[in-house]
Amino acid sequence: MRAGCQGCSSQDHDFAIAMAFQPIVDVLTGRPFAFEALVRGSAGEGADEVLARVTPENRYAFDQKCRVAAIEGAVAAGILDTQARLSINFLPNAVYSPAACIQLTLKTARATGFPTDRLIFEFTENEEMIDIDHVKNIVESYRKMGFATAIDDFGAGHAGLGLLAKFQTDYIKLDMDLVRGIEASLPRRMIVEGVIRIADSLGIATIAEGVETVEEFDVLRAIGVRYIQGYLFARPGFKCLPAVAPVGECTTAAA
Repeated sequence: MRAGCQGCSSQDHDFAIAMAFQPIVDVLTGRPFAFEALVRGSAGEGADEVLARVTPENRYAFDQKCRVAAIEGAVAAGILDTQARLSINFLPNAVYSPAACIQLTLKTARATGFPTDRLIFEFTENEEMIDIDHVKNIVESYRKMGFATAIDDFGAGHAGLGLLAKFQTDYIKLDMDLVRGIEASLPRRMIVEGVIRIADSLGIATIAEGVETVEEFDVLRAIGVRYIQGYLFARPGFKCLPAVAPVGECTTAAA
């Protein structure tokens, strides 16, 4: 535990980062419900290139730096002029204590004037969860602090529905592999409908990510998905909040 504390406070990393932002659209209003902060290199290098340089030794500092960059970058891009929330990815294995590791985030929010009740913290189930009870504690602690939480890439990675039996987040983000071509795949549609029914019964809102076509959008909206993210509405904007394209004016983006 003490090593985790030292890691959290350490700024010993050898690369700079910036953030791109992609809207999560409320289909009822056509406006961004939130913007997800997506890590990039300082010159716009892709997330894979940045994440490949994260190690157990710099993971704590990297997680902290991403939180700061997300808030500062979103405020600089104008998010305070909107009602949108800010969704920040975090590494559960980099949080040794929710109360301690959130302090720099809170300090940054205060310094920039960003309301903490507009923060969403999402973690990917693609990262192996060494201690499920620890992740549960993070989620429950963040809820008590007034933050929302989300499981990213739901339906892929190290956990699935079994994760929801252990703890519940405010949102689940359907993995794009479940969404891709859903209009032409009965199995995908049935799986997504089943997930939505379970999520609704648990009081969890569903977000579909990776939506690229009007056909995918139409099916997802018809089966009850309220929040949608993907190239259909906007590509991530590097250091900016991209405008949301009306569905009728969108063009299908390549994967």
